[in-house]
Amino acid sequence: IAICDLLFCPEFTVSSAGNRSRDEVDELINLDSCEYIWEKGVGFAQTPSQTPQHHHNRVELLRLILTCCSESIYLPPTNEAHIGGNKWVHLFTSPENRHALPLFTSLINTVCGYDPAGVLPYNHLIWADSKENLVEMALQVLVVTLDQDLPMDGDNPDGPPDNLFLNYLSRIHREEDFQFMLSGITRLLMNPLVQTYLPGSQRKVHFHQELLIFFWKLCEHNRKFMFHVLKSSDVLEIIVPILHHLNDARADHSRVGLMHIGVFILLLLSGERNFGVRLNKPYTATVPMDIPVFSGSHADLLIIVFHKIITTGHQRLQPLFDCLLTILCNISPYLKSMSMTAACKLIHLVEAFSTPWFLMSNQTNHNLVFFLLEMLNNIIQYQFDGNYNLVYTMIRKRTVFHQLANLPTDCSTMQKNASKKSKKPLTRKSSQIEDESMEGSQPARPAEPGTLKASLMKLPRIENLTEDVSAHPSKKLMDQLTQSLASNSLESGKPIAAVAGSPVQPGADIG
Repeated sequence: IAICDLLFCPEFTVSSAGNRSRDEVDELINLDSCEYIWEKGVGFAQTPSQTPQHHHNRVELLRLILTCCSESIYLPPTNEAHIGGNKWVHLFTSPENRHALPLFTSLINTVCGYDPAGVLPYNHLIWADSKENLVEMALQVLVVTLDQDLPMDGDNPDGPPDNLFLNYLSRIHREEDFQFMLSGITRLLMNPLVQTYLPGSQRKVHFHQELLIFFWKLCEHNRKFMFHVLKSSDVLEIIVPILHHLNDARADHSRVGLMHIGVFILLLLSGERNFGVRLNKPYTATVPMDIPVFSGSHADLLIIVFHKIITTGHQRLQPLFDCLLTILCNISPYLKSMSMTAACKLIHLVEAFSTPWFLMSNQTNHNLVFFLLEMLNNIIQYQFDGNYNLVYTMIRKRTVFHQLANLPTDCSTMQKNASKKSKKPLTRKSSQIEDESMEGSQPARPAEPGTLKASLMKLPRIENLTEDVSAHPSKKLMDQLTQSLASNSLESGKPIAAVAGSPVQPGADIG
């Protein structure tokens, strides 16, 4: 409580209100801290003066609070040591802390009101920004104090939580407050991804993981805020950074937590109709990603990134496959048009997951095929007219569905398919040149030395299960078709019924 008093001490962490000085206040306990909220924003319309020394003092006090609230890392990893929750967090967010409301408001306004981009380019190389450390520390304190596993009030277990921070968070309802928070979060998430004509001219912040956790807490505890996010295209300013970080972290074992929180946010948003509708907005590639170049909508971007995660991610991401395909199922009835690239990637997943040995290797693998088939059914039922690329790809890959419909069910064949992977490793025969990635993109970096090893059963990467998928036959395949047709015609004495210079369409009857 004394630390919280110091966070609102005039001339130490805040500027004096009006003409009053710290000498005129006998005790900090008599101070009305609501008059000393740090920043303009939620619940506070004034713009208080800021000084670098005040920022430094706030950072040191918040760092002390964060150390106290992190007692879990100092306790032994036993259940008995963690019974009763974190008492420091409970005290900090309880009614015993009379500064709970102004402190919560100050932290949110500090984070959401921060704009790291200055007026002049390269200004961060000339002037130090004392506020960046304050914003990062305030965000970490918010994430710790908004822990939903805190104990509830014993007298009313079904009532609101005893955590006042969660209570205040769920009671925010003004549209201008929602827009202020959403604008601040999207601005900070997009900051490290912004491309300018002058390289390195803007300050880059790197606390996206804490921002995503904070956004998750906002959507989880304040449904009105989530509906505000989904009612406009501003939600796409959240989706693009999330997909960028998911694609970038797919090969790094140490960032598996970032992968989980990003997927959970998308899963939560995908349950609402507006999310699927907003994804139909055309996507302009302003953020370089290690994915194939395509022309389409944000839904195409989502499908291509998910395909990249499933086929090239590390083994610890396998439990997320269900969530990724559930997201695709949820948005499928609203996808008006799918690009050829996204359609090929989607059918490639069907081809990979419907492989007999993969289906037989685990008792839950068949669920992945169910999700994909349900997605295809939804698109065909509700959005057939605009998805001609997907229909064409399905017809061209119809043998995949024929093989899936005629899966063997006898025990001997099932055991043989389940043991195939151990006898002969699958290799991929490439039928086309690798997809060209976006200009300026960097490949996903593998895990740094010393990170955790995968504990799940090792499986060959999905791209090794089948050949590359292409919308058109490759040159090698065309040559094979031409040679086989020529040999057949010579044996039978019939000429090839094809016009000179015209390509031979796959599946066409020639005779």
